[in-house]
Amino acid sequence: MSDKIAVEATELTKKFGAFTAVDRVSFQVPEGEIFGFLGPNGAGKTTVIRMLCGLLMPTSGTGRVAGFDIRTQPERVKEHIGYMSQRFSLYQDLTVRENLDFYASIYQVPPPEKPQRIAELIAMANLTGWERELAANLSGGWKQRLALGCAIVHKPPILFLDEPTAGVDPTSRRHFWDMIYTLAGQGTTVFVTTHYMDEAEHCNTVGLMHASKLIALGTPDELKRLRWAEEELLEVECSSPIEAVDVVARVPGVRDAALYGVLLHVGVDSAESAAPRLTAALSERGIAVQRVERIIPSLEDVFVSLIAEQGQEGGQE
Repeated sequence: MSDKIAVEATELTKKFGAFTAVDRVSFQVPEGEIFGFLGPNGAGKTTVIRMLCGLLMPTSGTGRVAGFDIRTQPERVKEHIGYMSQRFSLYQDLTVRENLDFYASIYQVPPPEKPQRIAELIAMANLTGWERELAANLSGGWKQRLALGCAIVHKPPILFLDEPTAGVDPTSRRHFWDMIYTLAGQGTTVFVTTHYMDEAEHCNTVGLMHASKLIALGTPDELKRLRWAEEELLEVECSSPIEAVDVVARVPGVRDAALYGVLLHVGVDSAESAAPRLTAALSERGIAVQRVERIIPSLEDVFVSLIAEQGQEGGQE
């Protein structure tokens, strides 16, 4: 990765009337980095991307992409980026090759270079043999690979991907991310929004968005260390996890508790002293406890804990 900044936002804000969709968001993305933007629907992620891509004018704040100002040079920004939206936006009635050829023309790829570039993208997306298939007939995962190929047909230095793997199967997600890693290894800066914690774990830097604000920023390991520096995490396996959440939340020394599948993840001041108190409190309520053990927190634990903290500070549930 380079020390040169590819994407920069400073106090970036977007309001729609009285509603603030993005509230003073600031960050930097170095060249060649995979930057993961994580957060629930409605957090403001897509609005940030649209502003950075020159598609939406900020209410206040500034941003630079590939060295160009998103306010005063939006067309220059568009020349240096690839953009893939949440929805499959290619032409369903065109074949795989025809879609790639069309976007190569739109992005002004020199005609002599088009055949070779299209062949490279078909191979990269593992679509060899499907060149004449209509886009409408492709599965969700293959459509996403084709959409990515169209977004990078002009070899942009910066790539924006908005929820690129939403709704596709795990195998397709894995293949799609192999393509992203390949692009990053070749020097492309990748800015990707995702709901999947396992994907965020593999980003160089992660920004956590919640309720229009950027509430945390750092590498996955940094976020885990900072969040859990003064807190330890217990995993609880018990007979009635939904009922148990309310029970353990009232135990002294417990900072937060959340369901994690059929398990509980409980943030505590001290795992050694809290574990027996949790077991006793649950047993008193007739909830059988199979296991209580300290674990290493995941990025999902960090996110859930931060969201809970934001709710407490805002007086929300």
